[in-house]
Amino acid sequence: MKKQFNRMRQLANQTYSFRVEKRLELVKQVSHNAHKKLTACLQGQQGVDMDKRSLRSPSKKLALTTLAQCLMEGATILGDDSLLGKMLQMCGETQDHLAQELLLFEGQIDRDVIEPLYELAEVEIPNIQKQRKHLAKLVLDMDSARTRWHQCSKSSALSKEQAMGAKVEAVREEMEEAANRMEICRDQLSADMYSFVAKEIDYANYFQMLIEVQAEYHRKSLDTHWSPVISQIIYSSPVLASYTT
Repeated sequence: MKKQFNRMRQLANQTYSFRVEKRLELVKQVSHNAHKKLTACLQGQQGVDMDKRSLRSPSKKLALTTLAQCLMEGATILGDDSLLGKMLQMCGETQDHLAQELLLFEGQIDRDVIEPLYELAEVEIPNIQKQRKHLAKLVLDMDSARTRWHQCSKSSALSKEQAMGAKVEAVREEMEEAANRMEICRDQLSADMYSFVAKEIDYANYFQMLIEVQAEYHRKSLDTHWSPVISQIIYSSPVLASYTT
């Protein structure tokens, strides 16, 4: 009865392990694709390796930053005492503000979403998969050691030599060491698999974070606190007054 129970438990563990292994591969694929597409969306860090990214020094100048510089240079040329010069200056400052908000947004997305996805797809899951392959090798090593022990035991039974008995003992110790290594690796793999399954809520939170950070970025980008200032500049302009009187 006990042997039957152990056999059923072993089959259940194998079934669970197989399901988790399939899940690992699927999550790895999805995370890799999401990381790749999200990285392509970054305007300031697009195409830059993970270890070379920097919020303070983006890989290329944002289009908004270039536009802001162009507008403020135009304001300098026209002079800030003219209506068009004032508007160019105000618009340039606004575009620069939007560019800074975009950099902050991309920096947070990079830190809180893209990097964790990279870690999941390229480090965490591959480490578990490597450990699974290592366990398979240790199982083969243990089986080989057990086969050698059985062969030595049979030979020892037919021989009265003391040296043969010592050899059997040495092979038995090798078999036990191989079994211990296999057990340690199997226990660690099981713990890592259970941890992976338990952390799925953390992986889901990466995408919740993406939505929340995007929403906050758009709220800040749509901030219209400068609109009254722009309107005041236009309607208080002597140029407008001369055409409306």
